[in-house]
Amino acid sequence: MNETTNPRQIRGAVLESCDNRRPFATSRPITVCDLQLSGPGPDEVLIRIEAAGVCHSDLSVVDGNRCRPTPMLLGHESAGRIVEVGDNVTDLKIGQRVVMAFLPRCGECPGCRTEGKMPCTAGSAANNAGTLLGGGIRLSRDGKPVSHHLGVSGFATHATVDRRSVTPVDDDVPPDVAALLGCAVLTGGGAVLNAVRPAPGQTVAVVGLGGVGMAAVLTAMSLGAEVVGVDAVESKLELVRSFGVAQALTPEQATDQGLRADLVVEAAGHPRAFETAVAITAPGGATVMVGLPGPEARSSVSPLTLTAEARTIVGSYLGSAVPQRDIPIYAQLWREGRLPVDRLISSRIRLDDINEAMDLLAGGSQLRQVIVFDGDETAPATPGTRKDRDAK
Repeated sequence: MNETTNPRQIRGAVLESCDNRRPFATSRPITVCDLQLSGPGPDEVLIRIEAAGVCHSDLSVVDGNRCRPTPMLLGHESAGRIVEVGDNVTDLKIGQRVVMAFLPRCGECPGCRTEGKMPCTAGSAANNAGTLLGGGIRLSRDGKPVSHHLGVSGFATHATVDRRSVTPVDDDVPPDVAALLGCAVLTGGGAVLNAVRPAPGQTVAVVGLGGVGMAAVLTAMSLGAEVVGVDAVESKLELVRSFGVAQALTPEQATDQGLRADLVVEAAGHPRAFETAVAITAPGGATVMVGLPGPEARSSVSPLTLTAEARTIVGSYLGSAVPQRDIPIYAQLWREGRLPVDRLISSRIRLDDINEAMDLLAGGSQLRQVIVFDGDETAPATPGTRKDRDAK
């Protein structure tokens, strides 16, 4: 534990164990409770959380698809205001709004030298261990450590995170929109902007219209591409039609009608969705895999087709993103009205609703449920710092 400042009491959503069974509203794997949070070390910041999106990366820990150290304070797609900065943090200010990204980058390892193509080695190791990028755990409950989720733990009133996990945004970006820039947009948008950027006039198909897939749709549309949305859930097809896509099809319709797209983004994280994505990729085109299937998932594709039709399959983790490079780009696209991130928000919920929110997410009916925090009274400011109360 880091004891750089006296621990303060916060309220957060703690996953007690992995491999839980639905309905989560009954099994209650997540406990909303009081915890202790140590203040920032020299290279860290303390943030008052304003909004946090509920993402499949959270659900995958709850249901055991990607088990991590527990107990763990969940949440990684978050935005908030800086309350306190460490001694070495000179480029951020108290009261500044920041977006948190779930894979910090050390900036020095071989992965960080690939301009986003490969994840940071140190960041991945810290995420797997449930620590911050600089090492250690800042959370505890009843004197026992509570692991961090992906370096953020944003399902809480406050978070202490490494400076390299945050990117500042201007105050005109609302907190719920800012939160989604850190995961859904960074991942889905990056599959289009970074992995295989479509040329003018090309067709982009997106298979899997969850939050990440819809972000890919909106980003492709912002580039002027003709976009096709593919999903088995009719309500999601209705929503993507309202975005103005060229077509909205079920997987069966897409394959039966012989759809062929120059760039196909697979955002469902399911082996059958991957096979659909490969099947509807045009000769000479690229299939970008951005979804995260379970570790045991397997798919079947024809190697001959890849060779004979000169096709490419690309893996894109976190949208091949460099958060501090890419988040300002998405913020500007939102500002210009070209990337309506607001439309990804299905509902705004309370922290106490988190178990029920996981059920809704698992059922496929939601894009992004956003937890909204409307106060900062639970953690008084450390002497010598101030809090920005203008953004409640």
